[in-house]
Amino acid sequence: MRVLIGCEESQVLCGAFREAGHEAYSCDLLPTRGNAEWHYQDDVMKVVGSSQWDLIILHPDCTAMAVSGNRWYGNGMPMNDKRLEQVQWTKDLWELAKKHSDKVALENPVSVIFSHLPNVHYVQPWEHGHGETKRTGFALHNLPPLVPSNIVEGREQRIWKMGPSPTRKRDRSKTFKGIAKAIVDQWGVS
Repeated sequence: MRVLIGCEESQVLCGAFREAGHEAYSCDLLPTRGNAEWHYQDDVMKVVGSSQWDLIILHPDCTAMAVSGNRWYGNGMPMNDKRLEQVQWTKDLWELAKKHSDKVALENPVSVIFSHLPNVHYVQPWEHGHGETKRTGFALHNLPPLVPSNIVEGREQRIWKMGPSPTRKRDRSKTFKGIAKAIVDQWGVS
């Protein structure tokens, strides 16, 4: 399959698709931490619209859309305009992706974007081999919900407890390898 992972610089998901034999590419404004030959360092809108894809998975920035940021971005708050802009941009990206692939998923943590998108399902890392919690939603277009692949003990809130650092945002947004494997195993079929 030709797969595009939008807004991913870590290449966790792209690499998992590559390991399974797919022609997968990541795309982000940032350079990749993985293989540059599989990465478009470019505007995701431009890359999505440049071709037809068998599968597109999107990870738009959650900063302004996550409900955990309501005290800054919520209605009546000083940065609400940034939330409204990000929601509109993400809705536009979703619609563009559906024009360029029959199968689309959009991932975000618990987020206001999901009230604007259809068919939302949630997963937890502990359902896919990681003894941690981080409720993550997927809006799905022509894809089934992910089924738990490896339920394990433990409910550590490592992501939530991360201290401040220059790489905190990047580290918090990285896809868990067990979830990446489940995505490849369950959605990486023609």
